[in-house]
Formats: sequence, structure tokens, C-alpha cells
Amino acid sequence: MHIGHDHPHAHGEAHDPHAPQRDHDDTLDYYRKLEIAVRELLIEKNVLSADEIRRTVESYDSRTPEGGARVVARAWVDPAFKALLLQDATAACESLGFDMNVFDVKLTVVENTPKVHNVIVCTLCSCYPRMLLGMPPAWYKSRAYRSRLVREPRAVLREFGTVLPDDVSVRVHDSTADLRYIVLPMRPEGSEHLSEAQLAQLVSRDSMVGVTALPPVKS
Repeated sequence: MHIGHDHPHAHGEAHDPHAPQRDHDDTLDYYRKLEIAVRELLIEKNVLSADEIRRTVESYDSRTPEGGARVVARAWVDPAFKALLLQDATAACESLGFDMNVFDVKLTVVENTPKVHNVIVCTLCSCYPRMLLGMPPAWYKSRAYRSRLVREPRAVLREFGTVLPDDVSVRVHDSTADLRYIVLPMRPEGSEHLSEAQLAQLVSRDSMVGVTALPPVKS
């Protein structure tokens, strides 16, 4: 099964006209009913207020891949920040002004190298590093991506246009409710003259998930 994807070249969204129908909808299924019931119970028991829940949801919704791009660009130009990012991603992101307290999960950053390519999935549902990337794309939540990536990662990557040499290892990281991953892509060749802000513009959402690599910068 081919995975339809709406991956952008940078931060904007581009939609594949041939992508299959999404395998999720707005039906009031068991899990949505459970979410509503738990939310109403928390409000009724004064554990959380409706306003606190609203602010948390708004915080989730306000996140975009530009946040992750800022983190990646800083890691490319600041070795000390990169070391902290790989050791304690939450602390590193907070040092850039990101409010990570609203996300009660551990964030781990995995680095791509000439010999290792990392890619992220959530096989059980669609856990995603929303604190830095915002809302997940449809293909990330699809059954095809979640089931196939762990079994045939190179085949899935090829469908995103990412063809890796045989001597490059592919490592698949399975996110959970308590642990989220983000990929630190390799800095593109030819970008040595660019500023940190310009570098951030090169970083795509898909490169931080790991389904694509960043192309060289044209001179």
C-alpha cells in the first residue's frame, strides 16, 4: 500500500492530489467518547477548569514546525547547545524560550549522521513531538505508515523520495505516550555561509520526522 503524503519542502503544506483517503475521521468513536467523559469528570471534580483545558489545547494548536526548525538551526551553529540537546532535549528547548511544562512527556533528539538515518513513528496511535512540530500530518497517523515503517523502513522512505545507500543504517524510533522523538537532520552541504535564521528556513517538518533528508544548498 502506497502512503499518500502531504509533506512540504519547508514549513508550508503541500497536498498530494493522489493521496488516499485518510483513515481517521470525526466520528464519535469509543476514544472520543472516553476523552469527553474524562474531561467532563475532571472539570466536575475541580481537578482542572474548562479554561485550563482550553488554554492547554490552544498551546498545542499554536505549535508549528518552525519551533523545531529553530532548535535544529541552533544545534547546527552552537556545539554546546547541540550537546545539551542530545543529552537533555527538554532543558535545551527551554533555554530557547519554549514552554515545555505543558507537555508532560520526555523529549529525545536523535542525530542523523553519514552512517545512521533516524525516522520516527508511533505504532500504537499517533504520538508526535507536537511541542516542536505542531499537529501531525495525516500520513503520520495512517495505518499504512504505522504498520509498515517498522517492517520495511527503506521501502517507506523511498515513497517519500528518500533513497539511502546500503551502508547507511536505518533506525526506527517508536514514540509512546511518555516519550517523543525528533530527528536532528544533517546540515545541508553548501550552507556554511548562511545565518542561523536562514538555516532554520531550510529545515522541513519531514526532515525532523526523518522521512526525508535535506538537499544541498544551491550556490
